[in-house]
Amino acid sequence: MAHRAVNGSLEKMAEEDKSAEVLKEKANNYFKDKDYENAIKYYSEAVEVNPTNAVYYSNRSLAYLRTECYGYALADATKALEIDKNYIKGYYRRATSNMALGKFKAALKDYETVVKVRPNDKDAKMKYQECNKIVKQKAFERAIASDETKKSVVDSLDIENMTIEDEYTGPKLEDGKVTSNFMNDMVEWFKDQKKLHRKCAYQILIQVKDLLSKLPSMVEVTLKETEMITICGDTHGQFYDLLNIFELNGLPSPTNPYLFNGDFVDRGSFSLEVILTLFGFKLLYPHCFHLLRGNHETDNMNQMYGFEGEVKAKYTAQMFQLFSEVFQWLPLAQCINSKVLVMHGGLFSEDGVTLDDLRKIERNRQPPDSGPMCDLLWSDPQPQNGRSVSKRGVSCQFGPDVTERFLEQNKLDFIIRSHEVKPEGYEVTHSGKCITVFSAPNYCDQMGNKGAYIHLRGSDLKPEFHQFTAVPHPNVKPMAYANSLMQMGMM
Repeated sequence: MAHRAVNGSLEKMAEEDKSAEVLKEKANNYFKDKDYENAIKYYSEAVEVNPTNAVYYSNRSLAYLRTECYGYALADATKALEIDKNYIKGYYRRATSNMALGKFKAALKDYETVVKVRPNDKDAKMKYQECNKIVKQKAFERAIASDETKKSVVDSLDIENMTIEDEYTGPKLEDGKVTSNFMNDMVEWFKDQKKLHRKCAYQILIQVKDLLSKLPSMVEVTLKETEMITICGDTHGQFYDLLNIFELNGLPSPTNPYLFNGDFVDRGSFSLEVILTLFGFKLLYPHCFHLLRGNHETDNMNQMYGFEGEVKAKYTAQMFQLFSEVFQWLPLAQCINSKVLVMHGGLFSEDGVTLDDLRKIERNRQPPDSGPMCDLLWSDPQPQNGRSVSKRGVSCQFGPDVTERFLEQNKLDFIIRSHEVKPEGYEVTHSGKCITVFSAPNYCDQMGNKGAYIHLRGSDLKPEFHQFTAVPHPNVKPMAYANSLMQMGMM
């Protein structure tokens, strides 16, 4: 009898293994088709059937990485290594997750492990060297930052004596000022994939830094009964889709105000064109063209996801440093008619945060790992009440009850945020109190999502959603300038 029971148990295990493998193959096919949500679903089912197979966790980790759920990706890679400490792909996955979260020392440790086990693996060696370089660079930057006399890039620029060569036939600022003619010319110039002269780029950056530094951390605006504002979400370097928004909805003007809600750069490979266009409009219409900071207007993200590489490729490292300075002055939130609060990420890890707390945030820095500034840039809503650990590994996820309490305490009607790709370009959650808008259609040339923008009128403050689809762009792939450590494939 005992013998038969053992055989029955072995047969059951074999059946489960087989069933889990079928689910894994199904998930792999979804992954290859870039349908990461379904890939995650079937990897999860494989894990439920057989929770002792490191491969299932490792593969799901990669799918989480592709959907920017870095916290979940890190947890899965760690679990894979708990199951099998010799599973090399697990170290790769965990290192990539830590890189995405800006935890470079932790990533270096895992790359070091891989290199020890595979001393002849060129890819492993390259990743180790690249990560080591970043760790050293960060240590150097910290040493400089601790020097109180740190100067702005602006102090070392001599703009007046920067010459514009005769052969440059592109747009120039008029008497050092951005005009509507200049903006029209610059947009056309960028459309043809031509580069703005560095003097003009520096002029825009210096002026916009001065302008932004005079704004509060939470900007407050009032829409009159007859006025309307357009709110856009992430644009992520998708310049030709940005132009399509202006085509569909009209160029910015005093009678057609806009608010762009962060994540202007990274991933898309026309980030410079996007940000210089947005900064140009900010200078042209300072009181009716608004920009808020996203989690990608930060050094760690720019280093990994392409903007730093793009600026260095098209201009210089010095110019990237100036962009970094400017990004630190972008406001973090905007309150409309004392009733609607707009921010890139979402609400807070703790109750009791007031609008006055937001006004008092010292924002001229890289965001901290926790606290209100971090949450405004990083948090996400969740359907269930309460708070939970963030899928991203930074900040938190907040439920409808958290939203309700925050709105009640601050006498607000609802929040508008961005930060997450949505199939329809927008999503209404928390009983209409939390709205997400995302304006990068077919995100990264692969997600197949629509983009959207919101019209908000002073008369009733009821959001009106407008959707649009991606337009063609020149053949430069997304992430073309990203750090090589983020160019991941399935292993």
